[in-house]
Amino acid sequence: MRLMPTSPISLYEEMNALSSRMAAAARIQDWETLKMLARSVAVLRNALPDGDSQLTEAELQQKTVLIQRILDDDAEIRRHTEPWMERVCDFLNPPPRRSKHAQRQARAC
Repeated sequence: MRLMPTSPISLYEEMNALSSRMAAAARIQDWETLKMLARSVAVLRNALPDGDSQLTEAELQQKTVLIQRILDDDAEIRRHTEPWMERVCDFLNPPPRRSKHAQRQARAC
């Protein structure tokens, strides 16, 4: 079991590493790994301190870079998961059945 990072920057670095692994899992549609990694990111996110008062200027810049990388990974993850989620929604919510008359009308168009 890994120890939880203690400094805010190390938390962001670990979140960045996990988000990169999440993007890789999404690319190969490994949803179980993606889910497990997302839980780990949530634990780290909840451990982040409020505010930036204890960060130096260099750490603030590093934090900004790390957050941008995390957001880039998140965008890639969404590109892979949204189509899958749409298929799941379509499966769970099929269109209402139409009468035979309505089906003939639709084919006639």
